Amino acid sequence: MSQSIPNLNQLFQSAQAEGVLSSASLQALNVHDIGAQIQAGLGIHVDDVIASEVVLVTLMPDDSGSIQYGNNAATVRAGHNTVLDALLSSNQSANILAHNRYLNGFVLYPYCPVSRAVRMDDRNYTPNQGTPLYDQTVVLLGTVLAKAQEFSDNGVPVRTVTLIITDGADAHSRRATAKTVRSLVQDMLRTENHIIAAMGIDDGGQTDFRQVFRDMGIRDEWILTPGNGQKEIRQAFQMFSQSAVRASQSSGNFSQAALGGFGA
Repeated sequence: MSQSIPNLNQLFQSAQAEGVLSSASLQALNVHDIGAQIQAGLGIHVDDVIASEVVLVTLMPDDSGSIQYGNNAATVRAGHNTVLDALLSSNQSANILAHNRYLNGFVLYPYCPVSRAVRMDDRNYTPNQGTPLYDQTVVLLGTVLAKAQEFSDNGVPVRTVTLIITDGADAHSRRATAKTVRSLVQDMLRTENHIIAAMGIDDGGQTDFRQVFRDMGIRDEWILTPGNGQKEIRQAFQMFSQSAVRASQSSGNFSQAALGGFGA
C-alpha cells in the first residue's frame, strides 16, 4: 500500500492554528525550495510507528572544511555515534526516532527507529563545505516541527531534542538570518515540548558561540562550548547524550528537563 507524502503546508497551517507557529515563522517555512529539503528528512510514516508516545532526536553535525582542518572530523563522527549508543541503551529506545542532516543539507538518515540510524564513518562524512548555519537551521527545525505535528495530528504525544553543531559563525546563508531562526526557536520552546541545544567547537577564539546561539534564540543552559581538543568535544557529546536519554525517559517532567539544561 502506498502511503501519501505528508502535506507540509497542511502540517504548518495546523501548527499555526494550534498556536505553535507565529506568522513570522510560518512565512520563514513557506519558501518553495525548502519544502523538498524538509520532506527529505521526514522519513518513516506515522502509521509505521507503534508507540504510545514518541521522542524525536535530531542532529545537525557541521560538515564545513574547518572541521577537517581542525582535525576534528573523527571526533565529531565518534560523538554522533556515542549519542546513538546512548539512545539505544535507553529503556525508552523503542519510542525514539532519530534523524541526521549535515550542516550543508546532506541527509545521512531521515527519521527512523534509532536502531536503524546510520553510524557516521569516514565514507559518509568528509567535512569539506561551507557554513550556511541560519539557512540550514531553518530547514532542520522545519523538519522537526513537521514531524512533530504529523504525530500530534495523529494523536500521538511527541517531544523533541535537537542538537546543532558548528565550529564557526554563519558564513554562507543566502536567505535566513539569526532573527529568522530565533522566531522558530522561540515558537518551539514556548510549547515546552522541544529542547534545542547547540555546540560551538572552538575556532581559535574567532567566534563568540554563546552570542551566536543566543542571537538564534537558544537558551544559555542548552549551549555547549567545548575547546578544540578531542577530549572536550567527546565530553560535550556525552553531556548531550545524557540529556537526550533523560528527556526520553521523563514524559511527565519533560518541561522540567528542558528548563534544567545540561546541568539538570
